[in-house]
Amino acid sequence: MNRDELQRRSLEAALGDVANARVEYDDVAAWAAAAGASPVDPLGAEVWVFDAELSQVLLVSHPWRGWVPPGGQVEPGETPREAARRELREETGVDVELLARPAGACVRSFHPDKPTTLSLSYAAFADPAAPLEAEPGQPAAWMPLGQSWETGFPDDPARIREHAQWLAGLAAARPRNG
Repeated sequence: MNRDELQRRSLEAALGDVANARVEYDDVAAWAAAAGASPVDPLGAEVWVFDAELSQVLLVSHPWRGWVPPGGQVEPGETPREAARRELREETGVDVELLARPAGACVRSFHPDKPTTLSLSYAAFADPAAPLEAEPGQPAAWMPLGQSWETGFPDDPARIREHAQWLAGLAAARPRNG
């Protein structure tokens, strides 16, 4: 496959996950329509990793973005879901399955000199007692959801908290074995 074919595979997977995402932010539909069949570089993917009690989220301290969910650029030919898991492993050492439904899709710029692009957010659960293996210069830490944190994406904390509440509602509605 050439680079355009690899990017097409990534974009098709991204648009499929956008259609399945629980929430779309920032007029994702307009961005997707404008993107059309053109290769998009880069796409972004991140993981909102929660503890089982949905009281903490795993974040990474980025040098100029502040505290952000583990994530990064989708490589050519990689799906956003694959990229999210890879970035989570690279940035924290955590290797878990992502929940089936994407948590959200948004349009943002990851660098002041770059155009806006599509970013997909996935959710997962992990044990906060497990050791973290952060990248040099980017410590990872569990952050209480009730606490505020400095981030270059000011809408993210509320979006992450809202998703945790939604997941808690699903858990509460699930029948108990008994």
